[in-house]
Amino acid sequence: MNRQEPPNKQKGEERFIASPGLTGALIAFVFSLLWMIFGFWKFLVILLLTIIGYYVGFRYFRDRESIKKLIDKILPPGMFR
Repeated sequence: MNRQEPPNKQKGEERFIASPGLTGALIAFVFSLLWMIFGFWKFLVILLLTIIGYYVGFRYFRDRESIKKLIDKILPPGMFR
């Protein structure tokens, strides 16, 4: 019998999906490594800046209009148009 592949997968296209446990362990390892290298307070600063960067990226970089509005708030309006 011939086994048919699902229609959404192309031939030769394999995607590795890590388990949630492996992903969590990798994140914890990276955090603990940063903590050991930089110390507690520097680690907290790095973590805080990462969270702020994620928020700004999620909030403002979803569409082009919100980026233009953000740049117009920071710089004089029409400077980059």
